[in-house]
Amino acid sequence: MKILVTAFDPFGGEKTNPALEAVKALPSTIAGADIVKLEVPTVFGTSLAVVEAAMARELPDAVVSVGQAGGRFGITPERIAINLSDAPLEDNAGKAPVDEAVAAGGPAAYFSTLPVKAMVKALVDAGIPASLSNSAGTFVCNQLMYGVLHRVSRSHPGMLAGFIHVPCIPEQVVNKPNTPSMALADIVRGLTICLEAVRAAKHS
Repeated sequence: MKILVTAFDPFGGEKTNPALEAVKALPSTIAGADIVKLEVPTVFGTSLAVVEAAMARELPDAVVSVGQAGGRFGITPERIAINLSDAPLEDNAGKAPVDEAVAAGGPAAYFSTLPVKAMVKALVDAGIPASLSNSAGTFVCNQLMYGVLHRVSRSHPGMLAGFIHVPCIPEQVVNKPNTPSMALADIVRGLTICLEAVRAAKHS
């Protein structure tokens, strides 16, 4: 089995992105599945194009995208992506779409095909704060999740796909009182557990 794991570069003035640092630190094989790591730009449209090219090149069994969600206390697999881009801030190319469809004529939403509830249970059982999220937002994270699922629905039947948000890491919140964070090592362990769940779901 092959799992494509993507992560965004730093954005919003941050010097680091915990999603990217955690994905870089993942082992190359998890539960017998080969892990292909991919850094993607935090740019509307471009991020999806980069991931679609990797999907065509690697033909993975699953695509798991990872992003930062500042303010969240735990690791949060996303249940749903909506056909809307409405940026609360500019992306890394200075773009900030307002009320734009991710895919013209596409369905209003797609549900993740990852085993999101199994992921959350496995994380909590391992002592890692986690919960199921019902909103991936309307920034580049949601656009990528929706776009990948849209591509899967048209061109890659049977491929699993979805998105996981992770908290900030401690060094990001030193000057941000009351902002939650999680140690990078725990994020790496949490993502590893999530990918083990993906492998188990694909082979169940």
